[in-house]
Parts: sequence; C-alpha cells; structure tokens
Amino acid sequence: MTYQVTVIGGGPSGLMAAIAAAEQGVKTLLIDKGKKLGTKLAISGGGRCNVTNRLPEEEVIKHIPGNGKFLYSPFSVFNNYDIIDFFEGLGVALKEEDHGRMFPVSNKAKDVVQALLNRLDELNVEVRKSTPVEAIHYGENDHQIILKNNEKITTRAVVLAVGGKAVPHTGSTGDGYAWAKKAGHTITTLFPTEVPLTSKDPLIKQKTLQGLSLRDVDVSVLNKKGKRIVTHRMDMLFTHFGLSGPAILRCSQYVVKEFMKGHRPVTIEIDALPDNNESELYQYLQGLVKDHPRKAFRNVVKGIVPERLLEHLLNLIEVDQEDKSANMPNQKLQSMVQYLKHFTVNIHDSQPIEKAFVTGGGVSIKEIVPNTMQSKLMNGLYFCGEILDIHGYTGGYNITSAMVTGRVAGMHAAWESMG
Repeated sequence: MTYQVTVIGGGPSGLMAAIAAAEQGVKTLLIDKGKKLGTKLAISGGGRCNVTNRLPEEEVIKHIPGNGKFLYSPFSVFNNYDIIDFFEGLGVALKEEDHGRMFPVSNKAKDVVQALLNRLDELNVEVRKSTPVEAIHYGENDHQIILKNNEKITTRAVVLAVGGKAVPHTGSTGDGYAWAKKAGHTITTLFPTEVPLTSKDPLIKQKTLQGLSLRDVDVSVLNKKGKRIVTHRMDMLFTHFGLSGPAILRCSQYVVKEFMKGHRPVTIEIDALPDNNESELYQYLQGLVKDHPRKAFRNVVKGIVPERLLEHLLNLIEVDQEDKSANMPNQKLQSMVQYLKHFTVNIHDSQPIEKAFVTGGGVSIKEIVPNTMQSKLMNGLYFCGEILDIHGYTGGYNITSAMVTGRVAGMHAAWESMG
C-alpha cells in the first residue's frame, strides 16, 4: 500500500498529527501497536484528561523545564489556546480548574479520545490498531515501513509519535529510539521525570510518617553543598518507599539529574510553614510557652503542623509527654524551629522510568527544525510528542507539548508529501 503520510503511534501527538495531515487532503495512515488509540490520554488527569493549560504561553513554557524554549516556534503555528478552540470545535466543552488546567466539562477522558477518533473517521484516515512495526527503511523519495506481519507500506512522509519509555502499559516502550538512530539522530540520555522518590532513611524504613500528606509546603532539592537548586510549593506525601505527591514529582527531575552527576544521596528539604520565617516562629513558640507555663508543651503546640509530624519532631528534640511549657529550654525551641523549617529526607534513588509519568531525554532537538518538526537529517521524517527531548511538569504541559508538536508535524509532513 502507498500513502502520502504515515503516522506511527496513536497517542495525543499521533492523533493530532494524523488529523492535521488529513485536513490538508493527503492520504493518511495511522498505525498503533495497541488495541486502542489514546490510552495515555484516557488515563491522564486521573481519568478526567487534563487536555491543556490556559496559562499565558510564557508560563506554559516555564512549566516545561526540559527544553521548553524549543516550543516557541511550534507555538507560533499552533498553541495552547488553539488546542482549546480545537476541542470546543469538536464539541468537547472544556472548563478551567486550579493553575489553569483545562478539563472536559463532562470530567470524562473518553469524551476527549472519542472526539479525536470521530474526527479521524470524518477525514477518512485509515487506522490500523494491533499493528506493530518491525522496521523502517528510509529512502531518497519515500520510505518503507515493514510491519511485524511482513507487510510493507510505502509512504512519502513518516511521523514518529511513539512516545518515550514512561507508563509502558500504554504502549510507550521506547520503540522509536532505534528508528530515530537509524536515520542518524542522537538520543540524549533517558531518565525518569515526574517520578516518586525512594529513601532508606530510618524515618521511611520504620514507616513513621507513611501515608501522611503535607499541604502547601515548600519542597527544595539541595545540591551537594547544601544550596537550593529548586523549590516547589505544593502538597506532598510520605509513602512506604519514600516521598511522592505533586511537589515531589515536580522536584524529581532535579534529584535524578544530581544522581546523573554522581551525587547520591540527594537531600530534599521540607519547609512545613513556608509563610513564617524562623524568627517569627521562634517568637511565636516563646509566646505560647509564656502564656501556658503549666500545660504540657505537646498540648500547647498542637495543630501547628499535622499531628504525626508534630509527634515525630517532638521525639527528635526529646520532649516527653509530661514536659511542661515552663521547663522548655530555649535551645529546644530553636531546634523545633529548625525542624519545622528545614526538615530533611535523604533520597537514595527514584522509582524506575517505567513508573515515571514522563520521560526525560530523547531525540535531540538540535536535529529538528522547530517550526516544522522535520528531521534535519532525513527528508520526509518528522517527530512529535514524548520521543523528543522535551519534558514538562504534570498539569497539562506534556499533553500541550505533544498536541502542538503533533499538529505542526502532521501539517508539514502533508505539505512535503504533496511536493
């Protein structure tokens, strides 16, 4: 069979690429090895599908710390606001939630996936599911895709939208890197991002705080000199293996990059009361002690932080059940303040890339034309989505990057295939 554009991969970037190509009127094929298209979309945003983010372009790019600046060019063709218009045009009403995150009003990811599938149908895109690709042979004027069943497909342009290595049960198992290398592309080091972190600290091993979540705390990653690399204020969670939750996921890539430099363990510092500085806290504790000299110190400070964390801190500074406020030495109050503002956990590893939400690293963006997503090394070859060395925080940023690069890749692949 012969096609003008063949898209490999039916995730957010591949679906957008196939739709964009077919809208230019070219004969388009979409191949996916899975039984269903859009599996990652269907589970994103906890099954509600965080379609994109409404923040201004500058902000969106700031939330894509892994080469986000590359996206300025594709964004000039199709951006996050265009994604919103695109879905509303397909009849999927969207609503905005905290931090600019956009969800379908129905709260159902499957409505988003279905709208994309309906659009593929309308445009007569040929879709082949459960169709693994064995190899790609690149040619001067067209390329050959060899399927696992030995069938050969000839195509003018190929769009690789096969994802990275994160969340492999959705089909992202890293197949595309070999095909990219064969075309001469560099694959930068792959690493997990947006990933839970593991610790061997006694606190974690003994499950002292397991299941405790802290709300709106400052979580920082420290370098080996104890300087802050990055700080995120969000919620976090102590788990049986280490740390997780939004703030930890955001910090995780910085921890993994420290590991890659050979620094291990890496210290995570938690500021449980980010709105108060140390001297304010110290004065506050002194005031409490003065006002309630006869009460047990434990009861006086109740509620300052969640109970299990408080218990743990009081044990660390060796305050007994009965210790009266009047007998609290200033030095213990100072230690208490230190722990509230600088509670540390040593991170020894991250969960593996398969447990990560997003793959760091991938096809080097230096080898891609930014405003067309075309390979600089091979005619008729385009890349989009997570196979690229671009990664963002969770919150609709990775899907935005995937859909934008997919749209641009599909459109330009179609134009080149007509040439």
